[in-house]
Amino acid sequence: MTLPRSPAVGIAGLLLATTAWGSLFLASKPVLPHVDPVWFTLLRYSIATLGFMAVLRLRGPVPWIALRQHGARLAGLGFIGYGVFSAMVLVGLAHSLPSHGAVIMATMPITTQLVRWALDGQRPTRSAIFSTLLALVGVAMVSGAVTQATSAQASTLVGDLTALAGTLGWIAYTRGAARFPALDVIGFSALSALASWPLLLIATLALTAFGLAPVPTAEAAWNAGPALVYIGLVPTVFGVLAYNFGVRTLGVVTSTAFLNVVPVSVLLIGAAMGSRPALHELAGVMLVVSGLLVHTLSQRAASRKQSGKDAQRPVPAGDIDRNALVCRSPRPLRLLSIARMRRSSS
Repeated sequence: MTLPRSPAVGIAGLLLATTAWGSLFLASKPVLPHVDPVWFTLLRYSIATLGFMAVLRLRGPVPWIALRQHGARLAGLGFIGYGVFSAMVLVGLAHSLPSHGAVIMATMPITTQLVRWALDGQRPTRSAIFSTLLALVGVAMVSGAVTQATSAQASTLVGDLTALAGTLGWIAYTRGAARFPALDVIGFSALSALASWPLLLIATLALTAFGLAPVPTAEAAWNAGPALVYIGLVPTVFGVLAYNFGVRTLGVVTSTAFLNVVPVSVLLIGAAMGSRPALHELAGVMLVVSGLLVHTLSQRAASRKQSGKDAQRPVPAGDIDRNALVCRSPRPLRLLSIARMRRSSS
């Protein structure tokens, strides 16, 4: 069954995806005191890999040839995008709040543009730099770094910075996806998860051997089972597929704006559960959302401007349809008649 690619269905997919990503932070926070972030990541992507592979198999034949040809690169990207990103975000979440993690995730489009400036030399516009500074101030306000917060609130800065650094892993993963044009979203997500799972297991066992990742008890793993299954399937598998469906329906620029829903959904779900956000958190979220909106609008304006330039670009002489030419003044007609007389005389 193929879903219709109408704007309404695309918007619904983006709202479901970003709300699911917001719920990830709320569902993960109670588990972290009992399950180490590294083991949490391994269990989460063990479930997610099975989910991705099931979706890939239901769609059609599995592209095992691509896995054999690009297994090493897929494993490296999956380890950085799934392993490093998830573990660092969860470590940050263990020392912070769900609303803070959601706000930091929402800044990834801006961070991506800064990375492109550093690596590709694509300098951002002034509006993009302004939106970046606005969003960073918002993140600092949410974390309590620029407010007269209590010591418990101020201590979230370390966790927030850890999560912010972890987002670079996901940015590297998404940049690497461009190297595999033959794989669609489902294929790349599933094969990179499958190829990187052995690396996740080896890294988890190595950190455990050095005493850096304690093995969760059987009781803790059992109690965390429902949350792990939910996180592995809904935000990880369903969220990625729904978001990419929205991207293909509405475009990248419009879809990026829906990342604003992630921190908003966390605050709304938290408020419904009885957790009232602090004033500095609300102010910080508003700054981040404003920065993202400025960033999105500037990107959309740049796209329209580029489209206008392409439309006004001169057409090569060999590509002109002579039957479509319309002379609006007598001067071209005179020139055309002179050219015909010279051609006939020669």
